[in-house]
Amino acid sequence: MTSTELPVIAGVDGSSPGREALDWAAREALGRGLALVVVHVLQRTRRAGQEAQRREAEELLTESVRRVNEIAPGLHPTTLAPLDYPAAALTALSRAASMVVVGSRGLGGFRSLMLGSNSLATASMARCPVVVVHGGQPAEDPEETAEGFRDVVAGVAADESSESVLEFAFEAAAWRPGARLRIVHGWTMFSSMLSGGPVFDRDAAADSAERTLAELTAGRREEYPRVEVVKEPVNGSASHTLVAASATAALTVIGRRRGGESLGLGLSPVAQTTLTHARGPVAVVPC
Repeated sequence: MTSTELPVIAGVDGSSPGREALDWAAREALGRGLALVVVHVLQRTRRAGQEAQRREAEELLTESVRRVNEIAPGLHPTTLAPLDYPAAALTALSRAASMVVVGSRGLGGFRSLMLGSNSLATASMARCPVVVVHGGQPAEDPEETAEGFRDVVAGVAADESSESVLEFAFEAAAWRPGARLRIVHGWTMFSSMLSGGPVFDRDAAADSAERTLAELTAGRREEYPRVEVVKEPVNGSASHTLVAASATAALTVIGRRRGGESLGLGLSPVAQTTLTHARGPVAVVPC
């Protein structure tokens, strides 16, 4: 089974961000033609409390399926209720998923926090893309996206790590009618020097950033002819542009380098800032 056939996994916990994540996951699965698995992780607790927890889980999952059937008729989601820590369970399930979708905060989170610990841990460790849904956007349907919330925004680096980010972003834009793909690449004179580009000539460095974006997108126009691409080289960190763009984007896509998960090094400063402060759904793609 290829990644384009694997299911979308939606993590729910009864919180408002969790319900928004479920809604987003249902629409994404329907749009991409994928199955949907709704997951509620049972917390490890004393045996006396497990039966009550299972009953609550059954009620939550039943309500979640009903909600999905209203939003995406014909999707027929399945459910799971594993016993584990939330991030650990979702990370394990991510091995056989096209993406995992979670809310930005759960029931146990502090309202002052913009991103919950389970959401951050899952996004940092999962084997597949993780979409963290920040609340506040209107529901995504053809009528409500006629004037906004259609763009897919992708933040890319000037190396091969951007391939996975671009692939996910193009696929996300391809099924959304009229969606543009905005590709953002931040550059500085220092990054230009590190990549072997111009060191003292700012105009030359800007031209080099333009060429980098052209090279990254070469060949994808033929594969995704209906996706309008807007290339945006940004002098400085791309995080400010990505956060601002997320407020009116259907999805913002960023990368996470593989290999540093055990040390907490999976997210770069740009990715961490974007994920924490975004005002719409953010996909974190392992690169």
